[in-house]
Amino acid sequence: MTQAVKALPTAAEAKLAADFADARKVLPGSGAVHALRTAAFDSFVVAGLPSRRVEAWHYTDLRGALREALPMAAQPPASATSALRVRLEKLVPRIAGLKTWRLVLVDGYFIADLSDAAALPKGVRVMSLADALVCGDAAAVELLAARGLGESDVALALNTAFMQGGVLVDIAQNTTLEQPLEIVSLSSGAVGQAVYARSALRVSKGAQVTLIESEACESMTAEHRNCALVIAVGEGASVEHVFVPAPLASGSTYVASLMTTLAASANFNSFTLALGGGLLRRQAFMRFDGAQGRGQLAGASLLKGKDHADTTLIVQHVAPHCHSREYFKTVLDGDATGVYQGKVSVAPGAQKTDGAMKSHAILLSDGASMNNKPELEIFADDVVCGHGATVAQLDDDQVFYAMARGLPKEDAQAMLLEAFVDEATDRVENEALRAHLTTLIGAWLSARRS
Repeated sequence: MTQAVKALPTAAEAKLAADFADARKVLPGSGAVHALRTAAFDSFVVAGLPSRRVEAWHYTDLRGALREALPMAAQPPASATSALRVRLEKLVPRIAGLKTWRLVLVDGYFIADLSDAAALPKGVRVMSLADALVCGDAAAVELLAARGLGESDVALALNTAFMQGGVLVDIAQNTTLEQPLEIVSLSSGAVGQAVYARSALRVSKGAQVTLIESEACESMTAEHRNCALVIAVGEGASVEHVFVPAPLASGSTYVASLMTTLAASANFNSFTLALGGGLLRRQAFMRFDGAQGRGQLAGASLLKGKDHADTTLIVQHVAPHCHSREYFKTVLDGDATGVYQGKVSVAPGAQKTDGAMKSHAILLSDGASMNNKPELEIFADDVVCGHGATVAQLDDDQVFYAMARGLPKEDAQAMLLEAFVDEATDRVENEALRAHLTTLIGAWLSARRS
């Protein structure tokens, strides 16, 4: 006779349970929202924080990294708005050559007085997560629930249970936004806090929008961030999405989840640039619900020191005649660790699927390491799917060739690394956004040389 053995709760898990017992009384929403939160936390209680024993978290031990559960961030008082505005302009300057409409979150909470919501054109509706949950709009709750995406992920369940802030954006049918929306997340620098934000973008039939997620954190105090973004791309709609997570202080953990559904003939193009700082896990769940959809998940990670960045993707082809691409580049220096886990699943009815994923990494030191795990799960017989992964070092011959033309070794390496990463950033369609990403990459390379 055998009996399953369950590990004793860690101090962090016990504190999370106590925090949820208190927080559920004041978190926004009741009825269906309360049930959603409770079910999510119950699943966390059963599973506990994910460790290396959980296959999807094999390379990122969140249970070991999260030694304590920090208190939930409080909403900034109205009296702090002026000071926050100054910090916002200092820490997150406007992107050169690109006008955007900003929606500002501070410690996960939507701050209307810092945002450009009032200036948005007709066809765009914005509300805070709290307002959406309190009003009990069934459609908004279903959008936020993102059912069928990441339902077995424990970190995402924690976000569902504790979601305390965020912003919801609705784009009306056939609306084309001439300039991007920019969700700016700013950390107030409060000591030892946890942020659980969930935002959502619903893009109706035929609409077009570019969405940027910009972040800043100047605090040297470790914090825990568990944030999620839901994007529903309607029939024939088009969304370009760029995310640049903020490097956090040593000892921080950051789980950033993206959940996307594509209707028939929808187009979605997402790019993430990770520049290290603490433990980062970027996980994306994308599902093709309608035929002729096109979706791309791409990104680049530049890591040094003891940075740890995990990119985990699950792409579900449910409808036929859809096209997906996953393309990632990683540069690792020092004792940094990179992870790429990509899974493409093709359902029995998803014939004529065209899917491909690639992960390429360059190691710049003996202490750096990269873990690649691409997977295909195919239950249809008329598909074209493939994957590839490489880990290498800079080519000494190429470095020597560049140096022979007068470049110092560090500059020669930087030039080759920039060309390596540019193969990923080239997938961003907006020219000004590509230039912005190139500037950030160049700054990282310059800091490495100094």
